[in-house]
Amino acid sequence: MWIGISFALAAGLMWGLVFVAPLMLADYPPLMLTVGRYLAFGLIALPLGWVDRHALARLLRRDWLQALGLSMVGNFLYYLLLSSAIQRAGAPLPTVIIGTLPVVIAICANLRSHKPLPWPKLAPSLVLIALGIACVNHSELQLLLASAQEHAALQRYGTGALLALGAVACWTWYPIRNADWLQAHPEASPRVWATAQGLMTLPLALLGWALLLLAQALGWPLLDADFALPLGPRALDYVGLMLAVGLLSSWLGTLCWNEASQRLPTGLVGQLIVFESLAALSYAFALRGQCPQGLTLLGVGFLLAGLIWALRRPA
Repeated sequence: MWIGISFALAAGLMWGLVFVAPLMLADYPPLMLTVGRYLAFGLIALPLGWVDRHALARLLRRDWLQALGLSMVGNFLYYLLLSSAIQRAGAPLPTVIIGTLPVVIAICANLRSHKPLPWPKLAPSLVLIALGIACVNHSELQLLLASAQEHAALQRYGTGALLALGAVACWTWYPIRNADWLQAHPEASPRVWATAQGLMTLPLALLGWALLLLAQALGWPLLDADFALPLGPRALDYVGLMLAVGLLSSWLGTLCWNEASQRLPTGLVGQLIVFESLAALSYAFALRGQCPQGLTLLGVGFLLAGLIWALRRPA
């Protein structure tokens, strides 16, 4: 169990990086950030796929279709919605909305499980995590509303919140279906399954890149007319950050999450996504050069208490 928890922690630290990338490249449109991240993921997966070619050859057609579906919803669509939300509303608000995932996934996984956890055992950790989310959310919303007096700014934050809710829906579906496949194939290597998903993101990223080129040629509003394709105005920053996120957040994060999903019950591993929220908040405050307010720290304390409770009462 503790090996699985350690892998979940590592995955959370890796995934937290994706919340600050859109802020570091704020002049890049969300589709270009998504395409860049998953093009890097796919290219990194190519040599890894060659190393694991014999294991990949044992995957059936339905396994590849499952990997494609997971990549499309849990990777491509999720990050497109998330990066759009972050660029519209800043990092903290989408982060705390995404922070509801431990509760949402744990409840959904328990409702559909053939061997559900008893609700009295699951409820205390979920209540503590929900209290933590509420505290952080209230604190960050006060800061956002104080800095957004104009109607247009409030509208932008509202749109960002809706996009973040769409990202929650994508990532509620992804870990449950991913865990279903891994637990149905205990002989499968989590590394090979992460590589398979990376390989399936490559055609999606290439299609996205073609769409960007077509949009600029036809004057569609996906890009500014003077945006410098193919790598934008800060090519070195863009390439370096996309490679880092593609390797660490996409491949290594997926590998660590697969290892955790194969070792832990889905109801428990769903709650461990709180590691991602805590990492993302830490990175966002570090990027802003600020310390969190007292209510935010109280919320983090509730999150940690809920996490500790969940780990004390494993399935």
